[in-house]
Amino acid sequence: MKRKIIKINEEKCNGCGLCIPDCPEGALQVIDGKARLISDLFCDGLGACIKTCPQDAMTTEEREAEAYDEYKVMENVVKGGINVIKAHLLHLKEHGEEKFYEQAVDYLKKNDLEVPEIELKPLPCGCPGTMQKDLSKEKKRTAHAQNTNLQSELNNWPIQLKLLNPNAPYLKNADLVIAADCTAFSYANFHQKFLKDRVLIMLCPKLDSDLSHYVDKLTMIFDKQEIKSVTLVHMEVPCCGGVEMIIKEAMQKAGKNIIIKDYTVSISGELV
Repeated sequence: MKRKIIKINEEKCNGCGLCIPDCPEGALQVIDGKARLISDLFCDGLGACIKTCPQDAMTTEEREAEAYDEYKVMENVVKGGINVIKAHLLHLKEHGEEKFYEQAVDYLKKNDLEVPEIELKPLPCGCPGTMQKDLSKEKKRTAHAQNTNLQSELNNWPIQLKLLNPNAPYLKNADLVIAADCTAFSYANFHQKFLKDRVLIMLCPKLDSDLSHYVDKLTMIFDKQEIKSVTLVHMEVPCCGGVEMIIKEAMQKAGKNIIIKDYTVSISGELV
């Protein structure tokens, strides 16, 4: 079956092992000085390990892989003790994987093991990408803010990388804004802050499929279009780190070294 799974760039990996604790499923081990995926069965493809890699050596890819097996994973998880079990259950809850969570609890009960209580935590302890949070009570709106009509600063169409033609003439000598999808909805001043006289490209490293195709598209753009500057806008959630990795990999393939201006938007809609 085809599904998302972790991919490790062995040339970048220095074998530090920082990714190992973030994989309670036991899918990763350091072997011969490199982090390696030891079993497709154990990798859920959610990418909890990606955010701790200091070498940007880890991404996700969609490929043929054995189906993820929660019961097999739990056989590994329980060997690590109660803290590893809690980390695994929390990981499943944070990503809304209720089916796998129920299977994990079922495994514990059938083997007369304790089912620990878990609590979803905010940043930086948990993964906020899928956490439910009501932000409406935190907002203080003024009449002026509500009634202001702003002009769009959008200069190109389409904006989704999946639809973009790398040979589009407006890309020539362009100042690029490469943004994660959620940023434009989360940051109120997105147009005025980022889009004036720039070309917008948007993507989601978490939900979009075939990220390697995105790398290839950006590689063509960097190689052929003489890009002047790159502004990266992403959310503070860990899965958004994939945008930067895609850009850097594309630049490397194109043999370019363009300085990236990096902006992070919080889940409450502020620049951080």
